[in-house]
Amino acid sequence: MAKRELIKRRLIEIAHARSGDKGDLVNIGLIAKRPEDYPILVREVTADRVKQHFAGVCQGKVERFELPNLGALNFLLHEALDGGGTMALKADPQGKTYSTALLRMEIVVDGDAA
Repeated sequence: MAKRELIKRRLIEIAHARSGDKGDLVNIGLIAKRPEDYPILVREVTADRVKQHFAGVCQGKVERFELPNLGALNFLLHEALDGGGTMALKADPQGKTYSTALLRMEIVVDGDAA
């Protein structure tokens, strides 16, 4: 049996994303571009990986919700906006750029599926 080649890819190659705020919480929707990419997102983009990706920015927990009928994952990043839009001095107090930041995350995929 041939050894499978594993390669790194950025999420932007297989997914779309949107984000926004709810007070001090950032909501990120991550949507697979193709149905066959959804299982890769489920396997590779865990709450722990997202928390690590936003280290120093997200001070609270990260929750993940699976939406298989939409081919999507939804993440809630708690304590990620220094209090929220009306209180924060951040350049992005509504969390609109968090989706772009998440799409830069590298994941490992099977070279055959790339």
